[in-house]
Amino acid sequence: MDPIFIGLLGLAALLLLIVIRMPIAYAMILVGGIGVAILNGPPLVLNQLKSLVFGQFSIYSLSIVPMFVLMGSLATRSGMSRALFRAANAWLGWMRGGTAMAVIAACAGFGAVCGSSLATASTMGRVALPEFRRNRYSGALSTGSVAAGGVLGILIPPSVVLTIYAILVEANIVTMFLAAMVPGLLAVIFFLLTVVAYVGIRPDAGPKGTRPDLREFMLASLGALPVLLIFAVVLGGIYAGLYNPTPAAAIGVFLVWAAGTVSRKLGFRDLIESIKETAATTGMIYLILLGAELMKIFMARVRLPQVAAEAVIASGITPLMVIVLLLIVLIVLGCLMDSLSMILLVVPFFWPILVDINGGLYQGAEGSGFGMSTEDLKIWFGILALIVVELGLITPPVGLNVFVISAMAKDVPMIETFKGVMPFFVAELIRVAVLVAFPAIILFLPAIHSG
Repeated sequence: MDPIFIGLLGLAALLLLIVIRMPIAYAMILVGGIGVAILNGPPLVLNQLKSLVFGQFSIYSLSIVPMFVLMGSLATRSGMSRALFRAANAWLGWMRGGTAMAVIAACAGFGAVCGSSLATASTMGRVALPEFRRNRYSGALSTGSVAAGGVLGILIPPSVVLTIYAILVEANIVTMFLAAMVPGLLAVIFFLLTVVAYVGIRPDAGPKGTRPDLREFMLASLGALPVLLIFAVVLGGIYAGLYNPTPAAAIGVFLVWAAGTVSRKLGFRDLIESIKETAATTGMIYLILLGAELMKIFMARVRLPQVAAEAVIASGITPLMVIVLLLIVLIVLGCLMDSLSMILLVVPFFWPILVDINGGLYQGAEGSGFGMSTEDLKIWFGILALIVVELGLITPPVGLNVFVISAMAKDVPMIETFKGVMPFFVAELIRVAVLVAFPAIILFLPAIHSG
């Protein structure tokens, strides 16, 4: 049987297993293992597994994953979300649409210590939805802004998904964190402008709040200092070269635990529950990584990525159009699975295609290939991919953030929440278009750091 045909059958089987809700880790291990066994016999699969598990799980860079997961879990339980929202609301809540803008700002801040979109959306929803009701905001704007604000959690460093992507393509984690900074700030600015435009068109959707007095304003602002301090110590230390990402993550865990303990929001039971949650999440991530590695071996043996790259080059499709098509595929897949699973599933297949296209055409001249080195391509594509996979969380019909917020705001029909996230979805598409057209927005900070 033709290896390419076997590879296509494997991909179809993998998608079918995912559609029928088999856990993606088991689906990839099953398809990858059977595929390699068909091609080279079962003994090769056993030989691969003998060294693959240890080789994959003993990568030092992976030790950052449980640390950042634990930091996010502790932050979710420590009351930091409430302090951030209170501070942001003190600064912005008195304006028209200010509470919605405060949610966006608070989600960005919480994403800096949490890194999970679903956790950010659900945590902020519990804090912000009562305030929206008190200020008589429309259901669409209130639930839409919380659901959309949650997508900021994945891109604002430090980010577990960004770390996993860096490991998959062998990119520098610090460089990827730097590259995410400006796009993350752009997302916050675009979302704030979206709220301004929304209430400009529908003033009744976001009434003005009351301006806090000086004492309330100062107390609320001081409440956000622990989060800002943790963000500064963790990322500032990484960028300054004081420590690598793994010890930085450990420092972050300690600081979040200390802040929660001092404020008496984090008890011993919360710590134990966070550790259990971290163990379960990390085990799931590592198992998916093993499945992704098996699929990578399977795809390499059937040469499917290389054949796909050759077909793209022969078709005459421009490299820029290839990027656009891949991003569209990621948006569609984002409606069906979570962001981490999708990155682990598609990057091992998409990345070799992009490398072959860039390597086959790139001669160092502008306009050849993607017009950039492979290292820059890793950074550029990685940030774009992370942005669009998060779009799936607010995209009909299966936007997970929308479902989470709808379950919390039972008085708001789900269709209203989807209507509320659509302006933010358009803002994200505009941001992606800007970043595709101007890669320097993503690449200039890493260039300065490396220079």
